[in-house]
Amino acid sequence: MTIRFRLLSALIFSAFFFCSTSLYAAAKKEESPITVEANHMTSVEKESSVIFTGDVDARQANVRIRTDKMIVYYTQKAKEEAQAEAKQKVEKMVCNGNVQITRDDWLGTSKDMVYLSAERQFILIGDAKAWQGKNMVSGDKIIYYIDEGRSEVVAAPAGAKNGKGKDQGRVKMTIIQE
Repeated sequence: MTIRFRLLSALIFSAFFFCSTSLYAAAKKEESPITVEANHMTSVEKESSVIFTGDVDARQANVRIRTDKMIVYYTQKAKEEAQAEAKQKVEKMVCNGNVQITRDDWLGTSKDMVYLSAERQFILIGDAKAWQGKNMVSGDKIIYYIDEGRSEVVAAPAGAKNGKGKDQGRVKMTIIQE
């Protein structure tokens, strides 16, 4: 691997986690060390992306994302500026397969996940579930609006089936009263 490739990859990781931790945490956590592990990594300069596959495990502070595949897209302009300023601008992040996101006692799971930087949205897609302590909400899709501090849970279209052939149904919430 060339030094330029390693630097570019490290910068992409940093930018991604600066964006993703803002979903959850205070600014001080953005300075925390970042660790990304996977079985394989490919940088695709033409598409301005980095692809991680195989047991992907990304961590920063108390935020952890696990998935089968993670693709980080960055802006072309940012790529050129990064070479001079050592910064990257993440445009979008896509996770596919067995997505798990944890932070403290919060857990989110889904088949896929998309993070949209410009819209500042974090979207769990396909059998999406989120737990806060013992409380749980589920639906086909969970959209978290970062700047507004709100989330929306969306049911699957009428007649949609899950992987077991059962109706996906409606949005569900379980609240444990103590």
